[in-house]
Amino acid sequence: MTVVPFARPVDTAPIAAQNGTDADVMNSVLGKARLIIEAFTAEDDVLSLAELVRRSGVAKASVHRLAQELLEWGVLERAGNRYRLGLRLFEIGQRVPRQRTLREAALPYMEDLLIATQETIHFAIHDGLDVLYVEKLVVHRGLNKQSRIAGRLPLYCTATGKVILAFSPGSLFQEVLRNGMRPLTRKTVIQPGLLHTQLEKVRSDRVALEVEETRLGYMSVAVPVFSAPTTLAGALSITAPTCRMNVGRFTGALRTASLGISRTLQSQT
Repeated sequence: MTVVPFARPVDTAPIAAQNGTDADVMNSVLGKARLIIEAFTAEDDVLSLAELVRRSGVAKASVHRLAQELLEWGVLERAGNRYRLGLRLFEIGQRVPRQRTLREAALPYMEDLLIATQETIHFAIHDGLDVLYVEKLVVHRGLNKQSRIAGRLPLYCTATGKVILAFSPGSLFQEVLRNGMRPLTRKTVIQPGLLHTQLEKVRSDRVALEVEETRLGYMSVAVPVFSAPTTLAGALSITAPTCRMNVGRFTGALRTASLGISRTLQSQT
Protein backbone atom coordinates (compact mmCIF):
# COMPACT_ATOMS: atom_id res chain seq x y z
CA MET A 1 0.00 0.00 0.00
CA THR A 2 1.25 3.46 -0.85
CA VAL A 3 1.19 5.80 2.11
CA VAL A 4 0.69 9.47 1.31
CA PRO A 5 2.50 11.83 3.73
CA PHE A 6 0.32 13.33 6.44
CA ALA A 7 1.91 16.76 6.08
CA ARG A 8 1.72 18.88 2.98
CA PRO A 9 4.81 19.01 0.72
CA VAL A 10 7.16 21.92 1.17
CA ASP A 11 6.62 24.73 -1.32
CA THR A 12 10.02 26.29 -1.89
CA ALA A 13 8.75 29.13 -4.08
CA PRO A 14 9.59 32.57 -2.66
CA ILE A 15 7.37 33.35 0.33
CA ALA A 16 6.72 36.81 -1.10
CA ALA A 17 5.29 35.26 -4.26
CA GLN A 18 3.19 32.73 -2.33
CA ASN A 19 1.63 35.44 -0.19
CA GLY A 20 1.36 38.05 -2.90
CA THR A 21 3.65 40.26 -0.81
CA ASP A 22 3.64 43.83 -2.08
CA ALA A 23 6.57 46.18 -2.56
CA ASP A 24 5.96 47.94 0.77
CA VAL A 25 6.61 44.71 2.67
CA MET A 26 9.68 43.89 0.60
CA ASN A 27 11.05 47.38 1.20
CA SER A 28 10.61 47.35 4.98
CA VAL A 29 13.19 45.84 7.32
CA LEU A 30 10.51 44.10 9.37
CA GLY A 31 8.89 42.75 6.21
CA LYS A 32 12.18 41.27 5.02
CA ALA A 33 12.89 39.76 8.44
CA ARG A 34 9.44 38.18 8.40
CA LEU A 35 10.08 36.62 4.98
CA ILE A 36 13.40 35.21 6.19
CA ILE A 37 11.84 33.66 9.30
CA GLU A 38 8.86 32.29 7.36
CA ALA A 39 11.23 30.65 4.87
CA PHE A 40 11.55 27.86 7.45
CA THR A 41 8.83 25.21 7.33
CA ALA A 42 7.90 22.46 9.77
CA GLU A 43 10.03 20.07 7.70
CA ASP A 44 13.21 22.17 7.93
CA ASP A 45 15.90 21.78 10.56
CA VAL A 46 18.47 24.01 8.85
CA LEU A 47 18.68 26.20 5.75
CA SER A 48 21.67 27.62 3.93
CA LEU A 49 22.00 31.30 3.05
CA ALA A 50 21.24 30.45 -0.59
CA GLU A 51 18.06 28.62 0.45
CA LEU A 52 16.96 31.58 2.58
CA VAL A 53 17.51 33.90 -0.38
CA ARG A 54 15.60 31.67 -2.79
CA ARG A 55 12.65 31.02 -0.48
CA SER A 56 12.28 34.54 0.86
CA GLY A 57 12.84 36.39 -2.39
CA VAL A 58 14.97 38.92 -0.49
CA ALA A 59 18.29 40.07 -1.96
CA LYS A 60 21.32 38.10 -0.80
CA ALA A 61 23.05 41.11 0.79
CA SER A 62 19.91 41.92 2.82
CA VAL A 63 19.45 38.30 3.91
CA HIS A 64 23.07 38.12 5.06
CA ARG A 65 22.83 41.39 7.02
CA LEU A 66 19.46 40.62 8.61
CA ALA A 67 20.50 37.06 9.43
CA GLN A 68 23.36 38.43 11.49
CA GLU A 69 20.96 40.67 13.43
CA LEU A 70 18.55 37.76 13.94
CA LEU A 71 21.45 35.66 15.20
CA GLU A 72 22.31 38.33 17.77
CA TRP A 73 18.66 38.44 18.89
CA GLY A 74 18.50 34.65 19.16
CA VAL A 75 15.71 34.26 16.60
CA LEU A 76 18.19 32.38 14.40
CA GLU A 77 21.05 30.09 15.42
CA ARG A 78 24.13 28.86 13.58
CA ALA A 79 24.32 25.21 12.53
CA GLY A 80 27.75 25.00 10.94
CA ASN A 81 27.55 27.30 7.92
CA ARG A 82 23.75 27.15 7.84
CA TYR A 83 20.92 28.59 9.93
CA ARG A 84 18.11 27.24 12.08
CA LEU A 85 15.34 28.86 14.10
CA GLY A 86 16.50 29.91 17.56
CA LEU A 87 15.25 29.34 21.07
CA ARG A 88 14.20 32.99 21.38
CA LEU A 89 11.23 32.20 19.13
CA PHE A 90 10.25 29.31 21.42
CA GLU A 91 10.55 31.55 24.45
CA ILE A 92 8.37 34.26 22.89
CA GLY A 93 5.86 31.68 21.66
CA GLN A 94 5.29 30.42 25.18
CA ARG A 95 4.08 33.90 26.15
CA VAL A 96 1.18 33.89 23.65
CA PRO A 97 -1.86 34.07 25.96
CA ARG A 98 -4.36 32.35 23.69
CA GLN A 99 -2.16 29.35 23.07
CA ARG A 100 -1.13 29.08 26.72
CA THR A 101 -4.71 29.34 28.02
CA LEU A 102 -6.00 26.70 25.60
CA ARG A 103 -3.14 24.28 26.31
CA GLU A 104 -3.47 24.60 30.07
CA ALA A 105 -7.22 23.97 29.90
CA ALA A 106 -6.98 21.08 27.44
CA LEU A 107 -3.91 19.19 28.63
CA PRO A 108 -5.38 17.35 31.67
CA TYR A 109 -8.30 16.04 29.59
CA MET A 110 -6.03 15.14 26.70
CA GLU A 111 -3.87 13.12 29.08
CA ASP A 112 -6.96 11.24 30.27
CA LEU A 113 -7.90 10.51 26.65
CA LEU A 114 -4.39 9.28 25.90
CA ILE A 115 -4.52 6.87 28.82
CA ALA A 116 -8.03 5.67 27.94
CA THR A 117 -7.50 5.21 24.19
CA GLN A 118 -3.75 4.73 23.71
CA GLU A 119 -4.08 6.71 20.47
CA THR A 120 -2.86 10.10 19.25
CA ILE A 121 -4.70 13.13 20.68
CA HIS A 122 -4.75 16.56 19.02
CA PHE A 123 -6.10 19.94 20.00
CA ALA A 124 -6.37 22.31 17.02
CA ILE A 125 -7.51 25.86 16.40
CA HIS A 126 -8.43 27.82 13.27
CA ASP A 127 -5.78 29.94 11.56
CA GLY A 128 -6.41 31.18 8.04
CA LEU A 129 -7.49 28.23 5.89
CA ASP A 130 -5.72 25.69 8.10
CA VAL A 131 -5.99 23.96 11.40
CA LEU A 132 -3.08 24.80 13.68
CA TYR A 133 -2.14 22.16 16.24
CA VAL A 134 -1.51 23.76 19.63
CA GLU A 135 -1.07 20.46 21.50
CA LYS A 136 -0.48 16.83 20.64
CA LEU A 137 -0.07 13.75 22.83
CA VAL A 138 1.15 10.48 21.40
CA VAL A 139 2.00 6.99 22.60
CA HIS A 140 4.99 5.11 21.24
CA ARG A 141 2.90 3.47 18.52
CA GLY A 142 1.17 6.67 17.45
CA LEU A 143 1.78 9.31 14.78
CA ASN A 144 5.28 10.44 15.69
CA LYS A 145 6.24 12.43 12.59
CA GLN A 146 3.12 12.97 10.51
CA SER A 147 1.71 15.76 12.68
CA ARG A 148 3.37 18.10 15.16
CA ILE A 149 2.68 20.93 17.56
CA ALA A 150 2.54 24.16 15.53
CA GLY A 151 1.96 22.07 12.41
CA ARG A 152 -0.79 22.85 9.93
CA LEU A 153 -3.19 20.95 7.71
CA PRO A 154 -6.09 22.14 5.53
CA LEU A 155 -9.48 22.73 7.10
CA TYR A 156 -11.36 20.75 4.47
CA CYS A 157 -9.71 17.34 4.91
CA THR A 158 -9.15 17.01 8.67
CA ALA A 159 -11.68 16.04 11.32
CA THR A 160 -10.71 19.07 13.43
CA GLY A 161 -10.96 21.27 10.35
CA LYS A 162 -14.44 19.99 9.51
CA VAL A 163 -15.52 20.85 13.05
CA ILE A 164 -14.10 24.36 12.68
CA LEU A 165 -15.78 24.84 9.30
CA ALA A 166 -19.10 23.55 10.61
CA PHE A 167 -19.19 25.97 13.55
CA SER A 168 -17.74 29.01 11.76
CA PRO A 169 -19.52 31.59 9.59
CA GLY A 170 -20.39 30.38 6.08
CA SER A 171 -17.95 32.89 4.64
CA LEU A 172 -15.07 30.67 5.76
CA PHE A 173 -16.45 27.73 3.77
CA GLN A 174 -16.78 29.97 0.73
CA GLU A 175 -13.19 31.15 1.16
CA VAL A 176 -12.01 27.53 1.24
CA LEU A 177 -13.85 26.88 -2.01
CA ARG A 178 -12.39 29.99 -3.66
CA ASN A 179 -8.90 28.96 -2.62
CA GLY A 180 -9.37 25.51 -4.12
CA MET A 181 -9.12 22.06 -2.56
CA ARG A 182 -6.46 19.61 -3.63
CA PRO A 183 -6.37 15.97 -2.55
CA LEU A 184 -3.79 14.82 -0.02
CA THR A 185 -4.80 11.20 -0.70
CA ARG A 186 -7.08 9.50 -3.20
CA LYS A 187 -9.80 9.60 -0.52
CA THR A 188 -9.68 13.33 0.22
CA VAL A 189 -13.10 14.92 -0.24
CA ILE A 190 -12.73 17.82 -2.67
CA GLN A 191 -16.29 17.97 -4.01
CA PRO A 192 -17.96 21.16 -2.63
CA GLY A 193 -21.41 19.59 -2.45
CA LEU A 194 -20.19 16.52 -0.56
CA LEU A 195 -18.14 18.63 1.85
CA HIS A 196 -21.17 20.88 2.47
CA THR A 197 -23.28 17.81 3.28
CA GLN A 198 -20.60 16.56 5.67
CA LEU A 199 -20.53 19.92 7.48
CA GLU A 200 -24.31 19.92 7.91
CA LYS A 201 -24.03 16.51 9.56
CA VAL A 202 -21.21 17.75 11.80
CA ARG A 203 -23.40 20.66 12.96
CA SER A 204 -26.22 18.23 13.68
CA ASP A 205 -24.19 15.50 15.38
CA ARG A 206 -21.50 17.77 16.88
CA VAL A 207 -18.87 15.26 15.81
CA ALA A 208 -16.72 15.02 12.66
CA LEU A 209 -15.16 11.97 11.07
CA GLU A 210 -12.30 11.92 8.56
CA VAL A 211 -11.39 8.62 6.94
CA GLU A 212 -8.00 8.38 5.20
CA GLU A 213 -8.28 11.92 3.79
CA THR A 214 -4.90 13.04 5.10
CA ARG A 215 -3.10 9.70 5.29
CA LEU A 216 -4.12 6.31 3.97
CA GLY A 217 -4.70 3.79 6.73
CA TYR A 218 -5.57 6.42 9.36
CA MET A 219 -8.76 8.13 10.43
CA SER A 220 -9.78 10.77 12.96
CA VAL A 221 -12.83 11.70 14.98
CA ALA A 222 -13.20 15.23 16.40
CA VAL A 223 -15.59 17.30 18.51
CA PRO A 224 -15.91 21.06 19.12
CA VAL A 225 -14.67 22.91 22.20
CA PHE A 226 -16.38 26.18 23.17
CA SER A 227 -14.94 29.08 25.14
CA ALA A 228 -18.49 30.48 25.46
CA PRO A 229 -21.83 28.78 24.73
CA THR A 230 -21.73 29.84 21.06
CA THR A 231 -18.02 30.72 20.63
CA LEU A 232 -15.82 28.01 19.15
CA ALA A 233 -12.38 27.75 20.77
CA GLY A 234 -11.06 24.82 18.78
CA ALA A 235 -11.46 21.11 18.14
CA LEU A 236 -10.32 18.01 20.00
CA SER A 237 -9.56 14.82 18.08
CA ILE A 238 -8.37 11.25 18.29
CA THR A 239 -6.38 9.83 15.36
CA ALA A 240 -5.78 6.11 14.96
CA PRO A 241 -5.20 3.47 12.30
CA THR A 242 -8.51 2.54 10.69
CA CYS A 243 -8.16 -1.01 12.04
CA ARG A 244 -8.04 0.24 15.65
CA MET A 245 -10.53 3.11 15.52
CA ASN A 246 -13.52 2.50 17.80
CA VAL A 247 -15.73 5.41 16.77
CA GLY A 248 -18.49 4.80 19.31
CA ARG A 249 -16.22 4.50 22.34
CA PHE A 250 -13.86 7.25 21.24
CA THR A 251 -16.67 9.69 20.47
CA GLY A 252 -18.08 9.29 23.97
CA ALA A 253 -14.68 9.87 25.53
CA LEU A 254 -14.08 12.89 23.29
CA ARG A 255 -17.39 14.48 24.23
CA THR A 256 -16.66 14.05 27.92
CA ALA A 257 -13.23 15.65 27.50
CA SER A 258 -14.63 18.44 25.33
CA LEU A 259 -17.22 19.29 27.94
CA GLY A 260 -14.52 19.45 30.62
CA ILE A 261 -12.27 21.72 28.53
CA SER A 262 -15.21 23.96 27.59
CA ARG A 263 -16.25 24.32 31.24
CA THR A 264 -12.68 25.18 32.22
CA LEU A 265 -12.40 27.83 29.51
CA GLN A 266 -15.80 29.34 30.29
CA SER A 267 -15.01 29.53 34.00
CA GLN A 268 -12.04 31.76 33.17
CA THR A 269 -14.11 34.41 31.37
